[in-house]
Amino acid sequence: MLKVVHLNTYDGNGGAGRACMRLNRALLSQNVDSKVIVHYKFGKNPQIGTFNRNPVQKAYAAATIILERILAKRYLKPLSRTPFSFTWFGRSVIRQPDVKNADIIHLHWINHGFLDPKHIAQIAKLNKPVVWTFHDSNAFTGGCHVRYACDHYMRECGNCPLLIHEGDNDISHKIWQQKRKAYDLLDFTVAAPSSWMQASVKNSSLMRGKAINHIPNTLETDIFKPADKKQAKQKAGLPTDKFIFLSGFMPSRKDLHKGTQYLLNSLELLKQRLGADADKIELVIFGNRGTEGVPDFPFKTSFLGTINNDELLAQCYAAADAFLIPSLEDNLPYTVMESLACGTPVIAFTTGGIPDMVQHGYNGYLATYKSEDSFTDGMEWIIKHPEQKLIQQQARQIIMDTFSEEVIAQKHIRLYESLLQKEDADV
Repeated sequence: MLKVVHLNTYDGNGGAGRACMRLNRALLSQNVDSKVIVHYKFGKNPQIGTFNRNPVQKAYAAATIILERILAKRYLKPLSRTPFSFTWFGRSVIRQPDVKNADIIHLHWINHGFLDPKHIAQIAKLNKPVVWTFHDSNAFTGGCHVRYACDHYMRECGNCPLLIHEGDNDISHKIWQQKRKAYDLLDFTVAAPSSWMQASVKNSSLMRGKAINHIPNTLETDIFKPADKKQAKQKAGLPTDKFIFLSGFMPSRKDLHKGTQYLLNSLELLKQRLGADADKIELVIFGNRGTEGVPDFPFKTSFLGTINNDELLAQCYAAADAFLIPSLEDNLPYTVMESLACGTPVIAFTTGGIPDMVQHGYNGYLATYKSEDSFTDGMEWIIKHPEQKLIQQQARQIIMDTFSEEVIAQKHIRLYESLLQKEDADV
């Protein structure tokens, strides 16, 4: 039986963690011996392993995660809102039994004191095929996780606009050099969840010579599934005679790329355009960490807070008539995939991996990047669309055809097997 071990910093915390856990579940359903081992374990799932064998080790891991954030303030510009990881802390993974016994080592998101370049290179000693799924841009930059328009990753980084002391030989360039040294020692295959990420990796100076495969993430289509809109609204306590927009909102200084201000401005425009009909619209927000500091939305708004139960989250998606995501850069955002799986069309900017999931005019609307007028056009388009049920059916079908667990698991299995065959041929 094929043995695969997945390494991720956290157990289901954030999009990368969820992607890792979902892939693990999908592979298990296809009779693969798949295991997840994390740097810092929040939950109590006994099936998820951790490198922390005792409370002291776990406390040390937590301390390094916090210390990196504190030390980062000495280097990053005060108003910088772009996530950036340094390479001060790391740990060895090569002596862990499941890692040593695996046929394939699959890396995911490995920042926050987990695998620094030195310990990434160390994995080469195991002589095993390594697959690395890039959930953001950090693996091929000098530290940032979100690039926006910066093209320094195409060269050797340096002159980083995020750093207080930027220059040719700044810390971003030094991190780039550390990664180059590590990647020269470790042969790995990149799995890019979106075509946008695949193109970015091909342009990266750090990834020259690396094999790159476009393999999307997956999700549980038996949980995220459509429901009758009227019944779902009643179950959620929402009015059945109003058009419900759903959106995820994270008021964090680190989430500039989520584009919240564009959402607010577009909703203001929509209210102006609709006039008296604006009363027929309601907004539902999840993901807010309390209501303090939450802006005033122009429509009646319900705040659901953080939802940690997937069944409840799926009910929210199914109850909504459309999902709004104003993100300015995203690899393959799960909120889009989850919404479509529940038969709820999506309004988004044309950015990142979103066009891999949203087909303009078919299962949603792709607005012109950073255009509030265009985003508002998208909201009007779905409100006035004469065939709502057809759009909903098409939203679900895209997910089933392209991102279902069986489809994505089989793509990974074919990749794993090809790497093992290549290894055998090289011996």
